[in-house]
Amino acid sequence: MPHSFDPPAEEKKDTYRQLVLVSGTILAISYPLLALSTGVRALYQSFSIGGVGPLLSGVAALCYLTATVGFAKRKRWAWQLSLAVLAFETAMTLLVGTLSFIYPEMIGRTVWRHFGADYGYFPLFQPIIGLIWLVWPETRKTYGLVQRDTD
Repeated sequence: MPHSFDPPAEEKKDTYRQLVLVSGTILAISYPLLALSTGVRALYQSFSIGGVGPLLSGVAALCYLTATVGFAKRKRWAWQLSLAVLAFETAMTLLVGTLSFIYPEMIGRTVWRHFGADYGYFPLFQPIIGLIWLVWPETRKTYGLVQRDTD
């Protein structure tokens, strides 16, 4: 009798479900913290060094704050808002992260510099986790985008 180390499909489904639920909790905690820290950084830098960096950090802080509101409200419009903001945030992290290697003087020290290296790369992987969480079927049901299963 061959042994299989591959768990049954139902067990895999429960594991993925738990991972997604944990991801939602992490996002609910990390986004407001990142919004606060990035906003304070943007204010401090705007008075001390100026340039593009503080402006980009300010935009990032607004993205994080907007995404937080979208995560907190379980409405269709909030889901759409969060999806758009996280897509924009991902694009900006990739764009500014790349430009920060090519034109470091122009970009300065922003939250998106070097793909969020100053923030433990949270600005790089956090919106991707958020996008996955938002499109997950159970999350979409919570936001009223998909009919709930009848039991």
